[in-house]
Amino acid sequence: MSPTLDQMREAQRALEAPMFAQVPGDIEVSFEFFPPKSEKMAETLWDSVQTLAPLGPRFVSVTYGAGGSTRERTHEAVRRIVGETAMPVAAHLTCVDATREEVNAVAQEYWDEGVRHIVALRGDPSDHDRGYRPHPDGYANAAELITGLKEVAPFDISVAAYPEMHPDSSDRQADLDNLKRKFDAGATRAITQFFFEPECFFDFRDKAAAAGIEGEIVPGIMPVMSFAAVQKMSGLCGTAIPHWMEGLFEGLDEKPEARQLVSATIAAELCRRLYAGGVRQFHFYTLNRAELSYAICHMLGVRAKA
Repeated sequence: MSPTLDQMREAQRALEAPMFAQVPGDIEVSFEFFPPKSEKMAETLWDSVQTLAPLGPRFVSVTYGAGGSTRERTHEAVRRIVGETAMPVAAHLTCVDATREEVNAVAQEYWDEGVRHIVALRGDPSDHDRGYRPHPDGYANAAELITGLKEVAPFDISVAAYPEMHPDSSDRQADLDNLKRKFDAGATRAITQFFFEPECFFDFRDKAAAAGIEGEIVPGIMPVMSFAAVQKMSGLCGTAIPHWMEGLFEGLDEKPEARQLVSATIAAELCRRLYAGGVRQFHFYTLNRAELSYAICHMLGVRAKA
């Protein structure tokens, strides 16, 4: 999908304007959290939820560990956000190591508790060395999971997308075909794996449109808490790290405040360039810390709602 003349003019204005001066805050944001492993981590999560809630996200999501390993903790976090905030909550749900009946039971319980949005994922195997193997009585993949969830209740469903291709896909076309199957099964939107170059997202968006995918594709933004941790995650999910990033974080391992400033600047500039290309929805991988995501949203013109 080629940019329109209006989009090209908007991009030119964004490049010529002072930093973020013409970003009017006409965007929608969402935030992702993970279930806490301890009481202290639970306090950090809840502090982050309360900090970001005033920004009026269109939803927040809570992740689900490999092999369903965090099922109960995910459910507890979802239940608390539903019960104590006004934010719509999306619960992650995977196919891994569970029968269809077990997955459907979890989905039904979410629906009964007021959850109307599911992030439907194939999921990572509990044993990475063995690779992904469908449960013999379970859903084989995300597209099958979506079909099953729609039979449970009319959920709003988000799915994952991979601008740089899922590591298990044979090629880019197969990866796009799989994404289209998820939309055809009933997905509302796709949230991308994190990336660090805007051209990566724009190229993927164009290829998705050429493949007949018409649903919403939301860029996933990962503010860098730790460069070493991002290197590890990038290696697992196939995300390319630009050569210039390592130099920017060099020497900041023991300087967390400086590292946060660098991280927020990098992520906010990525968002600004995506905005210039017509993007109006952003999904932030918070890692349960609110400061960076809040600062980036502020620079994008997002303010606390009344």
